[in-house]
Amino acid sequence: MFCKANLRGAYLSEADLRWAYLSEADLRWAYLSGANLRGAYLSEADLHGADLSKANLHGANLRG
Repeated sequence: MFCKANLRGAYLSEADLRWAYLSEADLRWAYLSGANLRGAYLSEADLHGADLSKANLHGANLRG
């Protein structure tokens, strides 16, 4: 069983989140500038207001 991660407003600048499973995660207003989200599973994650500037989203799954 997976629980939905609550990362609302989290400071994750430059974080290595390669291949992270963040489906349905609450990432509203999270600071993900420069984060490595390569291959991350972000299906149905709430990214409203999140800062994704310079983040690596290569191969990330953003479909909902």
